[in-house]
Formats: sequence, structure tokens, C-alpha cells
Amino acid sequence: MQQQSSFPEPNSQVDEAPNLLATIRRLNAELWLKRSLKQLQDSLNNRLTEALSTQPGIIISEAEVFQTLLDELQIALKASGVESFTKSCLAIAVVPPKAIVGTIYHLSNFPEKDSQDAWVGEIIVEQRKLSLKLSTEIALQDLQNIEQQVPQKAWRLPDSSTPFTAWLIVDTEIAQPGEESAQVDETVHLIPRLMANAAQQCAQVLAQLTQIQSLQKSSQDLEKINQELERTNRLKNQFLANTSHEIRTPLSSILGFTQLLLAKGGYDPSQEKHQEYLNIILSSGKHLLGLINDILDLSKIEADQLEVQWEEVNVPELCRNVLALVKEKASHKGLKLRQEIDNNITTIIADSLRLKQMLLNLLFNALKFTSTGSVGLKVDLNGSFMNFTVWDTGSGIPKQLQSHLFQPYCQIANTVTTRGEGTGLGLVVTKKLTEIHGGWIKLESDVNQGSQFTIALPLIPTSALEQLPELADQNETEQEEVIIQASVSVSSNSRDILLLEDDLENAQMMQIYLEKLGYRVTWVKNAAEVWQFLAQVSPAVILMDIQLADSNGLELVQQLRQNQQYQEIPLIAQTAMAMKGDRENCLNAGVNDYISKPIDLSQLEKIIAKYCTPEV
Repeated sequence: MQQQSSFPEPNSQVDEAPNLLATIRRLNAELWLKRSLKQLQDSLNNRLTEALSTQPGIIISEAEVFQTLLDELQIALKASGVESFTKSCLAIAVVPPKAIVGTIYHLSNFPEKDSQDAWVGEIIVEQRKLSLKLSTEIALQDLQNIEQQVPQKAWRLPDSSTPFTAWLIVDTEIAQPGEESAQVDETVHLIPRLMANAAQQCAQVLAQLTQIQSLQKSSQDLEKINQELERTNRLKNQFLANTSHEIRTPLSSILGFTQLLLAKGGYDPSQEKHQEYLNIILSSGKHLLGLINDILDLSKIEADQLEVQWEEVNVPELCRNVLALVKEKASHKGLKLRQEIDNNITTIIADSLRLKQMLLNLLFNALKFTSTGSVGLKVDLNGSFMNFTVWDTGSGIPKQLQSHLFQPYCQIANTVTTRGEGTGLGLVVTKKLTEIHGGWIKLESDVNQGSQFTIALPLIPTSALEQLPELADQNETEQEEVIIQASVSVSSNSRDILLLEDDLENAQMMQIYLEKLGYRVTWVKNAAEVWQFLAQVSPAVILMDIQLADSNGLELVQQLRQNQQYQEIPLIAQTAMAMKGDRENCLNAGVNDYISKPIDLSQLEKIIAKYCTPEV
């Protein structure tokens, strides 16, 4: 019987030794790969941690992530344990969206670039050498070819939610094989896996970085919104406080002096004191109206809803009218009014109403701050601009306070007046109106040396150019409207006026005034009473409110115009609707004329006189 030997074959240990060494080399290479990828992941994650913990306004960039990637890969190649693995060049190429050429933005070399034997990588593509140098351009097609060639030397980073495409490029040089050539083979074999995994990790980090940056930006935007809300709230409170003060001051005079007139004994026209009380009430009412108009103007300007009516303005005539309006106040203070207008000045394209408003604001301010001397208006030409300068010999304005003048509700302490006059909005509105006209305003002033405000306006504002060809047509249209209105006024000899007004006080005021002029006024409170009156009498004019409790005034206008029996009756809208487009809406609905509240009785008299004549 044959026995089997339990001893190994004579050469078995010798045969297993090479396999064991190969396994060790492979395991060492795998360990190197895992360790390198783990170190890379840790470094990239640290970048994300920095991005999360960074101070507001400081954001970790993609460039820092790329540089971290290259530095860690270079460390991994140096730590491969292969002495003959002596030279390497790593680069990041970035290709913008829809571009066919990219640029090498990041580079990492070994040996270091500042050493004597600095080495620049070279890659052969289609028998051409491409140098891997910083800021060198590289074609997208070349990057794609490098990615496809063997051995692979370029790896495209997967989509990382960035607006560009990035490529990781690697070029290595190995010295002549030595005793460790087998280990070199194992390491070189794993380089593609290292680079592919590195590109994947980098893409993931870039995607997370983009999300962090988006969250940081949203957080900063939210903080800015909160700050803006706080600022708006402060401004609102300041606005309410200032407005309350400004409104209550004239109201106090109106209510107080009215109570005096209603006190025991009542109003006596023969008493001079009572006439003085009425003048104070009227003055306070105008002051209150001026405040409301300034607030509305500023609101319209800020909301870009201010209407500008471009037209050719006769400058000398407008200046004479403006000075006439302030003449009484100047005379009351014993101040002289001066006017100096260049002989070459004739007209300017502007909104005449707004230009008059700007000049009046400056003139009233000059009169307010001047106790003795003069206040003047000078107009001259400066190239394609016309300068309107209002000057005074008043107290002047300190340099440190001049920047505050054009802020809402800013009023400088004034020793000339006994109390703060005005709304604190006049200069703000003036500045904004000047800018709407395409110009600017300049202040020159010294303490006790007077002040001068200069408004520079272009002769033809850019905003008016589109409307200029239409000015002639507009004039023709206005003439046609005048002709139509004239024909209407001739068509009726009646002096009956139908007044539609749902407010008792306003109705009584207009009725009393118009009856004193010789008209017969019938007052109705709603649309139903209008139809009842029209069934009995055909009035010369219907003076109607637009905002009614029981119906829409504009709809009533349209109903009247659709009824043939009432189509020819002149309709005058008297309404508190005074915002942008309100006048046009009323005219488009079918009214003949428009007047806004508070009603200027003298203006109302002129409008009604166009359509009927009162009984003498």
C-alpha cells in the first residue's frame, strides 16, 4: 500500500514567495489609495465646515476648493512610498458655459516651481505637445481627447451645479525602474482610480458649497430685508410724528379762532378783531392745504406717479407772476424784491405749474429766513441750461447743516421767525422736481452772508422730446375743447345748478356761495335724487361728486351721457380724487370740467361761468 507524504513539495515555499510579495504590494497600494482618498475627503469637508462657520460676507470660493484638491493629490503622490515616482504635475482647467476654449486656473507641481529643477508637465495630444502652465488656454476638444486617450490623463468633474465645466489634469514622470519597480506598477495602476474618485469628491463638495453660498446669500438678503423693514418702520414713525405736529398746528388755530367767533355774542363783521380771526383761519387753512399738497407731491414722486405736462413756458412772464405772489409777504416784512432776467431769455420747455412751484418754494424760504435787506430772482443762460437763482441777504446756513436741507421734514432753527414755518418738505420736493426736469439744484451759503439756491434746467429736457411733436396737436385739441365748451354754454339760459354732494358741510358751503352769485342751487345727496330732479327740471350745470355712498359717480356720468335727453348738460366733477390719472378718468367718463377738493370757490365760480350766467 502506497503512503502519501505530509511534507510539502521541495520548491513550494519558493513558489509562494513571489505571490505573497505581489499581494503585499497590492495591499500597500490599496491602502495608499484609501488613505489618500480619506485625507482628501477630510480636507474638502474642512473647507465646507469653514464655509458654514465663516463670518457674514466672507464666502469660501470654488478656487479654494480646487487648490485644496490639487494640494492633497500632490501630497498623496509624494506619500506613495515610491522613490522613483519623482515628478508630477496636476492642473485644473475651467471651461466657461457654451465656450470651446478653457483656461488652466490652478496648478500644482512637484518639484516645487521655485526650485532649480522646476518641472512643467507636457501632454501629447494628436502628436502635439500641450504645456500645463498657469493661465494657458486649452481647447475643449483637447480636454476631451486627453480624457479618452490611454493612459487617461484628464477627468471631467461631474455636474456640480456650477456655471462652468472643470477638468482635473494629471501628468506624471517616473524615473528608471529600480528595485521598487513592481511597487511603482501597482501604484501607477491605481492613479486613474485616485483621480476619478477625487473628481467625484470635488464635484460633490462644490455642489454642497453652492447650496451653502445660496443659503448664506438668502440669510444675508433676509437680514437686509429686516434692516430695511426696521428703517422703514422708523421712518414711518418719524413721518407720523412730524405730520401729526404739522397738521395739528394749523388745525389748532382754525378750531380755536372758530370757537372764539362762535362764543357768546357771535360773529360781528364790524369788529376788527373778528376780521383778524377770519384771516388767521384762512391762512391756517392754506398752510394745512400746502402741507397736504407737499405730502401728496412727495408720495407721487417717490411712486413715480407725478404727472409732468411739458409745454413751452414764457420765462419772463412766469417770473413776473411768481414775484407777484410773494410781493405782499415781502412788503409785510419790509423786504425789497429784485428781479434780473437775461435779455436773451424767452422760453423753456418745462411743466409751468411745477416750475412755478419750485420757484415759490425757494422764494418763500428766502423770505422766511431774511429779516432785513432783499430777496431776488435771477435767470440766465449757461450753454444748453437755464439757471434760476433765488438769493437773499438773510442769516445764511451753516456748512454742517446744508446737507440736511434736502431731507424730508428737516427744518433748521430760525431766529428770524417765532416758530417753525412750513412743512419741511418744500426743498425735498423742489430737488426731486428739478431732477424730473433733467436738472439739478445747488446751494451756496455762509452764516450772516445770505444764501442762494440755483436750479439748473435743460432748455429741452430729454423726457420731453417724445412729446414735443405732439404739442401742436395738443394745442389744437385744447382749442377744439374750448369751442365745444363755448357751444354748450350758449345752448342754455337756465341758471339752475344741480349739486350732487354727500357731505353736508361741503354742500352748504358751495350752495351758499353760488346762491350769493345769483344761481339757483338744488342740493341732492345721492344718485337716486339726481334722477328725481332731472325728471322735473333741466339744469344748466350738474356739479357732482364722484365718490358717493350709494353708487360710483363715474358710472352715473356714463349713464347720463348714454341718455339722449341729458347728453348736452354740462357736467363738472368736484371731487377729492386728486391722484395721478384721476382727472383723465373723469374727463374720459364724460365730464366737461374737473375741480379737486378742497374747493377753491373763486376757481369754481370761473368754471361754472363758462356754462351759464347767474341772475344779476
